[in-house]
Amino acid sequence: MKKKLQVLSISLALASATGILHAEGNIDAGKQKAESCASCHGEGGNSMVPTFPKLAQQHPSYLKQQLNAFKDGSRTDPMMSAMAMSLSDEDIADISAYYATQKISPNTLPVPETDDDAEPTAESKAAVQELIAQGGDLYRNGNLASEVSACIACHGPFGEGNKPASFPALRWQHADYLIKALTDFKTGARSNNPENMMHMIAKKMTAKEIQAVSYRISMMK
Repeated sequence: MKKKLQVLSISLALASATGILHAEGNIDAGKQKAESCASCHGEGGNSMVPTFPKLAQQHPSYLKQQLNAFKDGSRTDPMMSAMAMSLSDEDIADISAYYATQKISPNTLPVPETDDDAEPTAESKAAVQELIAQGGDLYRNGNLASEVSACIACHGPFGEGNKPASFPALRWQHADYLIKALTDFKTGARSNNPENMMHMIAKKMTAKEIQAVSYRISMMK
């Protein structure tokens, strides 16, 4: 009887371990499945297109949440929605696990859009640094007057996010993508997050605040 109980206990433990591995995803399988994502999100999840997000080093819980949102239609994008529809739960777990293990690449100093292709001047570089400083203050302290919450509360002091809460890591994300995401939250074009939290924050932000905090986050290490 004792041996039977031991065998049962081992079997249950193995079954539990298998379930955990499945939930966390298979990194090797995810690498193969993510090959079709590279055209937009880059090799290893480091997108070369500033309006497409980097996925490298992102929390798997957040990646799974967003892929499922594209799949069930609560978040929409012509390309991503179509791709997510074809993914199984296992595919989503594997791809998320793979990208979480990749190292995100650093960014160069953001360059504001101009009407020509002229090289940035000393004045324009100084203006960018001023925006980054303003963005840093907003990230840490928010804006009490307009009731904009500090980003640090959910995304951490270094933009590392919060894995258990599925709050995304933001550090070294493309500034252009962050501007687009915050603008979409502000207008309501994107609002699939729990309690519509980001929409409530972003709608109170000015365009300059969105640009400033995006520039700051893009340079976080």
